Amino acid sequence: MRYLTFALAKGRLAKKSLQLFEKVGITCEEMKDEKTRKLIFVNEELKVKFFLAKASDVPTYVEYGAADIGIVGKDTILEEGRKLFEVMDLGIGKCRMCVCGPQSAQELLQHHEMIRVASKYPKISKDYFYNIKHQTVEIIKLNGSVELAPLVGLSEVIVDIVETGSTLRENGLDVLEEICPLSARMVVNQVSMKMENERIMKMIRDLKEVLE
Repeated sequence: MRYLTFALAKGRLAKKSLQLFEKVGITCEEMKDEKTRKLIFVNEELKVKFFLAKASDVPTYVEYGAADIGIVGKDTILEEGRKLFEVMDLGIGKCRMCVCGPQSAQELLQHHEMIRVASKYPKISKDYFYNIKHQTVEIIKLNGSVELAPLVGLSEVIVDIVETGSTLRENGLDVLEEICPLSARMVVNQVSMKMENERIMKMIRDLKEVLE
C-alpha cells in the first residue's frame, strides 16, 4: 500500500481538520507536539502522511501530486484556480467573501461606476465584477489589512473575507454585497482519485457520516 499524503492549511484549519480525521480513525500523534520542528508527519500503520503548508500553496501541492488530498478554504481554491477535484465541504471555518466599504460606496456599485477595488483576492474580485456584475473596475492587490484602503482613499471598496464583521464596523465599513459563502473543502489530485479511488471514497463516506 502506498502512502496517502495530506496537505493541510496551517493554523486553525489544520487543527480542526485533524480533529475531524480522528473521528474517522485517521490519526497522527506526532502532529500534536506543538514544539516539533518536523515538516512531515507519518502514521506508518495507516500508511498516511501529513504536512502543513501555507493555505495558498495547498492547491499547488495537490495539483502537482505532491499531496493526494488537501484541506483548504474555498477562497484559496477560487483564487488559485488549480486543476483538482473539490470533493467535499467540511463545513468548518465558515465565513463569506464580500464587497465591503463605506455606505457612500453603495451608489457607485449600483450605478456600475468605474471604481477601485482593493483585495488580497484579485482573481475572485475580477471574476465577480467582470463576469457577474459586468462592472469595469480597477483591482489593486494588497497583502495586508485591506480595511485600510478605503480609509486612506486608495480604493472605494474592498473584497475580503467576513466572519463576524466586527473589524469592518470598527472602521466604519459595511458589507455592501455578498460574493459567495466560504468554508473548508477537501480537494483531491486528479490522478490520485483514479489510483486510490477506493481508499479516498471510503474516507469521504466516513467523513460525511460524521458530519451528518
